[in-house]
Amino acid sequence: MDAMGSFMKDVKDAGLLQSAELSQYILSTSVYPREPKPLKELREATQSHPLCFMGTSPLAGQLLSFMLKTVNPKKTIEVGVYTGYSLLLTALSIPDDGKITAIDVDKEAYGIGLPFIQEAGVENKINFIESDAMLALDRLLEEEGNEGTFDFAFVDADKPNYVNYHEKLIKLIKVGGILAYDNTLWGGTVAMPESQVPEFMKNIRVAVVKLNQVLASDSRIDIAHLPLGDGVTFCRRLF
Repeated sequence: MDAMGSFMKDVKDAGLLQSAELSQYILSTSVYPREPKPLKELREATQSHPLCFMGTSPLAGQLLSFMLKTVNPKKTIEVGVYTGYSLLLTALSIPDDGKITAIDVDKEAYGIGLPFIQEAGVENKINFIESDAMLALDRLLEEEGNEGTFDFAFVDADKPNYVNYHEKLIKLIKVGGILAYDNTLWGGTVAMPESQVPEFMKNIRVAVVKLNQVLASDSRIDIAHLPLGDGVTFCRRLF
């Protein structure tokens, strides 16, 4: 195999995003120029927050918005809101009569994004629930008319509970509906030998690896595991 063939094989095997410069190229060329003004302002406001790394990747967000505008979901769930970048993105992308049930234990962080949500004129689409997510999902399942009726769910919350959230959400999402899980590559540590994983990432890595195994073996769903941001896995409920 010649040098070009070897290089292209490495690219095909590893994916193209081998540098921060290439990632920045995509953002500056295709993502940021099309980012709605309230989303841009919210993203910039979040950058000074001490937990800013928790925000949804704008690159992953662009795909999320593209998909939402394609399937037009009217009844959605968001588990884990933080300052609301993905929430605002969803609200801007779903139909005018769409509704989002947004769940987070931290209403203060949501308050950072609320002015931008109001500026965008989409607050009426959002029902924010300040609650432990497992309790909130259980309540939704207990309410008549919720099971099997949601079109879409996005999860970006505490990773050790992802598998538990999946079991609740698979009951709430309709057949043909879509679930999306963020941070499913956890900084690339899922593919590292455990001895090389930074200590502060080990516990979450275990949870993410478990989730990936569960999703890959779950016959109830189709999946697409994509290397966008910190990894996003899309699931479509089959039955």
